[in-house]
Amino acid sequence: MPSLIDIRRRIRSVKNTQQITKAMKMVSAAKLRRAQDRVIASRPYGALVRQVLGNVAAAVASDERAGSHPLLAQRSEQRILLVLITSDKGLAGAFNTNLIKGAQRFVADHAGASVKMELIGRKGRDFFRKRRFNISGDYIGLAAKALFDDIAAIARKAMDLYRNEEIDAVYLIYNEFKSVVAQKLTTRRVLPIALPEQAAPIDYLFAQPPAEMLAALLPRYVEIEFYRALLESVAAEHAARMTAMEAATSNAGEMIDKLTLYMNRVRQASITKEIIEVVSGAAAAE
Repeated sequence: MPSLIDIRRRIRSVKNTQQITKAMKMVSAAKLRRAQDRVIASRPYGALVRQVLGNVAAAVASDERAGSHPLLAQRSEQRILLVLITSDKGLAGAFNTNLIKGAQRFVADHAGASVKMELIGRKGRDFFRKRRFNISGDYIGLAAKALFDDIAAIARKAMDLYRNEEIDAVYLIYNEFKSVVAQKLTTRRVLPIALPEQAAPIDYLFAQPPAEMLAALLPRYVEIEFYRALLESVAAEHAARMTAMEAATSNAGEMIDKLTLYMNRVRQASITKEIIEVVSGAAAAE
């Protein structure tokens, strides 16, 4: 049976851990509010860009040159670039585990193809680097800043590889933010671009040939898709960490209650034992 000193030391240790997890929960809650606002603001913009892209594509549907754009070229997926977005830090529940498992399933499902990986986030990089996967690039610290130019540079790298026919497809794997308690593992093909079909396209008055506008919109659309995936991942990470730290704080409270009850029982047993020894000694002296 542990001594009272050991139990008190254990209770102090759990209380210190509880203070840390509670502080981390508050920090994640503050960061989540900002990240959630950015995600909500980016979704209508992404939807509008996709709608405009569909309308412009419909306007040039009869132009054979429009379908010959390098980013629209359909090829057999023999060489794939997989862009995985994980977090730089842990303590976020199953956030990174689900992403890594999703990437492993993707590689297993495309066993007949050559899969190269662009890894955004320390957790994904450390995992796949140890297992010697084919990694073409890794990026640390992008989630903390979440700047458009940083993620757009990765998108341009992927587009250059696709234009040069070094790869046949580009996929994104990330956690999409649904709510504070729910994130959705998302696998999305970014290249080749699938032009959205418009049932009733808007009749634009074009100041320049529609084919030129389409060629200018396609790279921008890919950059926005990469940026939106990063924003979704950042918001989902903070939500997952806040939920995990809230659960850890609650578990620490339950453990403190159990240890306190156990300490009281040990102390009561010790007092009872001392009383018995005193009574027994007095009875023996009579």
